[in-house]
Amino acid sequence: NIHLMQAWLKQLERALEVVEEFSHEDFRCFLTSEPPGAMQGRLWDLIPEPILQRCIKVSDEAPTDLKSNLKRAYSKFSQDNIDNCLKPKEFKATLFALCFFHALISGRIKFGAQGWSKKYPFNDGDLTICGQVLRNYLNNAENLGTDVPWPDLRYIFGEIMYGGHITDPWDRRVNNTYLLVLVTPELLVGANLCPGFKSPDSTKLEYVHYVKYIEERFPPEIPQMFGLHPNAEIGFLTNQGVAIFKTVSEISGGGGSGGGGGIEGASSIMASYQSQLPENLDMIEIRGRLRDEDYTPFVIVSLQESDRMNGLLSHMRSSMIELELGISGALNVTDKMEDLAVDFQLNKVNGLWAEKAYASLKLLNAWFADLLLRVDQCVQWTASTALLKSIWISGLFNSMSFLTSNMQVAARGNSLPLDYMTNRCQFYNTTNLDDISGLPPQGVHVHGLFMEGAGWELGKGEEEGYITESKMKDLHPEMPICNIYAVHIDIMSWESMYHCPVFSTSLRGATFIFQANVRMDPDDIETRWILAGAAMLTQDD
Repeated sequence: NIHLMQAWLKQLERALEVVEEFSHEDFRCFLTSEPPGAMQGRLWDLIPEPILQRCIKVSDEAPTDLKSNLKRAYSKFSQDNIDNCLKPKEFKATLFALCFFHALISGRIKFGAQGWSKKYPFNDGDLTICGQVLRNYLNNAENLGTDVPWPDLRYIFGEIMYGGHITDPWDRRVNNTYLLVLVTPELLVGANLCPGFKSPDSTKLEYVHYVKYIEERFPPEIPQMFGLHPNAEIGFLTNQGVAIFKTVSEISGGGGSGGGGGIEGASSIMASYQSQLPENLDMIEIRGRLRDEDYTPFVIVSLQESDRMNGLLSHMRSSMIELELGISGALNVTDKMEDLAVDFQLNKVNGLWAEKAYASLKLLNAWFADLLLRVDQCVQWTASTALLKSIWISGLFNSMSFLTSNMQVAARGNSLPLDYMTNRCQFYNTTNLDDISGLPPQGVHVHGLFMEGAGWELGKGEEEGYITESKMKDLHPEMPICNIYAVHIDIMSWESMYHCPVFSTSLRGATFIFQANVRMDPDDIETRWILAGAAMLTQDD
């Protein structure tokens, strides 16, 4: 586990050089490491390059296709496991569904954040222990003369065994929904495990027949087998291509050396950004116009947003001035200057800029254009004490604080406790800001939301639209203008509503903002959209 001892790796590097020179020709040294997580960075930044160059790299990962995952999962059991259960019919059907569940959650990783917001270490040990738990529970039910405890099994599998790995509540919801769909009494009467693949009759098949059933009857893999839309595969392949080219670009480097050579290529790019960079907002003048009674929750949020924007603009301006002086020879070129110059040439957002900015996956040119729009919103919002007729929620540093201020205003106006307030969403049937004349009767208007994993059907007349199947190749359809208003949790109704998470970016995870109520067709079921990974984003990456 050399990823745990990075300070010692320099000594290891030297030791390998010595060993290489004097060791026996058949001597081999095996080094193991976990793949670095998103917070750790790249493997070649963690482990010295000479070590990587000396090694023959072997990656041990589960197969990505569903059929291979299912075969591998079922191979962890044998006929003896079936013979040791007092309820063989129930055991065989449920074990097969459990193996299929394991294959689904292992294969879902390849769809990125729409599948799982992070890579979880699901392993064969989880599966085999669940198999033992299943056998024990079924034997106990047979001895006591009781029915199969389906809810108990789902809880142990979903919340304890597999759920023990899961840290994100929305991923846990997906995990438990798979079990809710798969581990049911219907398994005993030929339930569909996925489109085109049924649970076979457990009274007629033994272990070897199940193996043959997988080999001969498993249909060609499609995203719908995971509950996802075909667009998820388009997104997966696109992201895979982007990741490959990004890795090649990072490994090949972007120029730059200690003496300042190679950074001159960034001059023209930097000059363009410097000329477009707006001036800081005059916070002294803005605050000077406000009276004590003007400091409403919304005004406080606008001031906080403006302060953070000023901090970002100041940092960008000073770092570009430093780089300009470094290129001219007036200052010694530092690592930070080199990194900024390389990022300019690679069209990449500088890491120090990103630290002071907001969550975003955009390339530098798109990120900068987005920054200008954010500044415009701050200028308009602070120009008067009134709330804008619609807030571009994508343009906020902290969208959650804005939504909290919405609840504060409603709680104060109705003399209700803030702790018992929640935001409710109602979507209009237009995306055009010109179609709304002003502020809503209650709450706020927001725009800039996008749907991922699903589509949106506009309503007719005054009827609200509803979530629907995605259109092919439309990965992030724009959502209509939304009226968000706060209500007491006792009168919040979730009937025919999907509990839809809202994130800042398609990375999901830590970029979560709030839970929105999204209307469904009355005949629709929520499990469909949970498995589809349906969520709203504030940015179309």
